[in-house]
Amino acid sequence: MKISAVSTGLLALVLLTSLLPARSLAAARPPNILIIVGDDLGYGELGCQGFTQQIPTPNIDSIAAQGIRFTSGYVTGPYCSPTRAGLMTGRYQQRFGHELNPGPAHLTPPTVGLPITEKTMGDRFKAAGYATGWFGKSHLGYAPQFHPLRRGFDEYFGFLGGMHDYLDAASDLANPIQRGTTPIANIDYMTDAFGREAASFIERHQSKPWLCYLAFNAVHAPLQATAKYLERFQHIADPKRRTYAAMQSAMDDAVGVVLAKIRESGLEEDTLIVFFSDNGGPTGGNTSSNGPLRGFKSQTWEGGIRVAYMMQWKGHIPAGQVDDRPVVQLDILPTALAAAGVAIKPEWKFDGVNLLPYLTGQNKQAPHDVLYWRFGPQLALRQGDWKLVKARSNGSGDYARTGKATVDGAQLYNLRKDLGENNNLAASHPQKLQELILAWEKLNAEMIDPLWRDGSAERGTAGKSAAKPLTE
Repeated sequence: MKISAVSTGLLALVLLTSLLPARSLAAARPPNILIIVGDDLGYGELGCQGFTQQIPTPNIDSIAAQGIRFTSGYVTGPYCSPTRAGLMTGRYQQRFGHELNPGPAHLTPPTVGLPITEKTMGDRFKAAGYATGWFGKSHLGYAPQFHPLRRGFDEYFGFLGGMHDYLDAASDLANPIQRGTTPIANIDYMTDAFGREAASFIERHQSKPWLCYLAFNAVHAPLQATAKYLERFQHIADPKRRTYAAMQSAMDDAVGVVLAKIRESGLEEDTLIVFFSDNGGPTGGNTSSNGPLRGFKSQTWEGGIRVAYMMQWKGHIPAGQVDDRPVVQLDILPTALAAAGVAIKPEWKFDGVNLLPYLTGQNKQAPHDVLYWRFGPQLALRQGDWKLVKARSNGSGDYARTGKATVDGAQLYNLRKDLGENNNLAASHPQKLQELILAWEKLNAEMIDPLWRDGSAERGTAGKSAAKPLTE
């Protein structure tokens, strides 16, 4: 039989390819994407943040050590659902009316959730040929059209509400823990389970690039931990703080399970990893510390919106960096898409930016000219070192969201000189105050009113009876 030169060449290519190590072949495909979100984690809690060393977090800290940690990392919502809506879309959530939380499942109308007019992270990566998995909390709507399996994700294990019992799967029948769309009857400890499920997804999808969204509900209330984790912190006298420490340690362990699976699979240099918290800590609620920052979850002070935020991509992002340029969770989707080689189209209208040129040193400028916040009657805008803010000040339990934001009485701070927002410069710098007011008003004019409010009376659902859920 006569063999052509073309056939000979193909045969040689096949033989050569078969001899290449698996690592070389993997490098030719787009990177995997792992996005990890902590819930209600205080800015000052992680070891790598440098404020308190009470709760060791070696696994989360390793992401910062092997990549970059942003000291001015922000989220666009000072509590859960709005931040997640912005993450999923790469857009300010106020553009599409997702300014506030959906309520408990038994009170939330079926129209309330991340609008289906918005494309999600899952949609974008599924279209790019990725396997997509979501493990953990959703908080983006309860009705079928809002379910992760309808928003671009191939696999889902978690719950759709804002919180859940960590030990009792049947504690809230209106908001069950689900595998896909099927409620599960039992669970050991939810934080452990989310880590295991994410690691299993990674193990099962090594043949193609994957997006793994790991959305912990730790360290959100209710404060619950198992003996395994509580025993690590017997030296902490306050039982509330001891349980919080156990929960944070469990989350770090679960992150470690996932990172170990990535290393074991030989995928560490082929995986972009991001970790951040959805908002600052509600100190009065769970003892979480926001370090030197003023304020708490649900407020537009720095303590509500500045969060632990880090990113690792071995071989692409230089290790051990600390960057003080302001970035926001909206940047994660465009950065991940750029890493995957997906061209970002202008009609997607992202507010986030691709951070890769900034992380590799190609661009020395700040990624953002301004960052914007609106949360009911509260507002903020950061431009350079300056911050315009109008926030509530009644403590970490102040969750009032009624009213409309206006700039009347807004305050001005220089965060470079005054990170704790103690010295209001509005009177001494009237020109700078007016400059930031105009910038906020310009952006605010592009936004729409909230599609819902998050008090039951405001939704017209007060007094409706149902099985009592956990309070969100």
